Amino acid sequence: MHGELLCERGRTVLTVAAAIGFAATAAGEVLSGVRGALLVADLVLGALGCALALLLFRRPVPAAVAQMVLTALVPTATPPASIGVVQIARRGPLAVAVGVATAGVAGHLVRGLWRPTPGLPYQWWVVLVVLGHAALVGGGALAEARRQLILSLTERARRAEAEQGRRIAEGRAAERTRIAREMHDVLAHRLSLLATYAGALEYRPDSSPDRIAQAAGVIRATVHQALNELRDVIALLRDTDEDPEGPLPTLSGLSDLVEESRAVGTPVEVRDGLADPAAVPGTTGRTAYRVLQEALTNARKHAPGSPVRIDLRGAPGERLRIVVSNPVSGGAPGPGGGTGLVGLTERVRLAGGRLDHQAAAGEFRLAAELPWPA
Repeated sequence: MHGELLCERGRTVLTVAAAIGFAATAAGEVLSGVRGALLVADLVLGALGCALALLLFRRPVPAAVAQMVLTALVPTATPPASIGVVQIARRGPLAVAVGVATAGVAGHLVRGLWRPTPGLPYQWWVVLVVLGHAALVGGGALAEARRQLILSLTERARRAEAEQGRRIAEGRAAERTRIAREMHDVLAHRLSLLATYAGALEYRPDSSPDRIAQAAGVIRATVHQALNELRDVIALLRDTDEDPEGPLPTLSGLSDLVEESRAVGTPVEVRDGLADPAAVPGTTGRTAYRVLQEALTNARKHAPGSPVRIDLRGAPGERLRIVVSNPVSGGAPGPGGGTGLVGLTERVRLAGGRLDHQAAAGEFRLAAELPWPA
């Protein structure tokens, strides 16, 4: 619809320009003393040239060639014929435009022989006609090149805007994924501890007051820790200048993580082959901590009470290797659906490592490798 509107406007502009040029040339003919049949021929054939301008959008070459023929007969056909040359130079190949311009030059030279311009030698007439048609072809080609350049820049701007919108959408999706992963890592571990203690209180209402008070104290402390860690994560995700309440968890906090699991009845065996866990660099240490935290959380959810074995090996300049295994429980699996492992796999990949997990021969095994720069 937009293209048809532009085409209609262009046709109107060409017709008006041809009509104005025709009227000005006809007035000049009258002022120069042309009368009778010659004036009638000028008016009729000049009007025919203006009418042919309407066909320049549908059948440009035939219409333009017909205009060039009319230039050999009457001067009033020159303005619409000039517009025809420009239009052909804008729409058609350069060779076609040069051919139409050559026909126009021939037509004007023929008319210059039998209707010479008073006071202008024929040699100068030839020079003016050739230069004029060359200017028409060059101007039309330049206008078309400018139009194509504007279209190209407009398209590039549109694509750049679309690409920017795509990047923003991808950035938002990545940010949502990062927030979800951090929330899962922080809350899943603490909530699994709460579920274990709450379950003990539910199934053992006959416990002594001391044990109930101890369990309630653990629940209160766990909730407090979960709130603190959640506040720290939110502060980090907001990218503010607010410092977390405590340091970010690293591999040096493995002992506390293990003791929490043991306290809720999960036997944990650690085979630590690292000389100094605190020497593991920040990103690798934090990722390793999240791997162990997720593994212990999954063991409590899907195989409560089953023993867990943790193997740690590695050294600076090599790879940090983590293997966590536990027996597969025959009971119903806990909630989660494996989304934590999906997020954990992505976290390890972003840290430059890889993570594999599988259940075989009655055992679930999670293995991770992380870079450990020297």
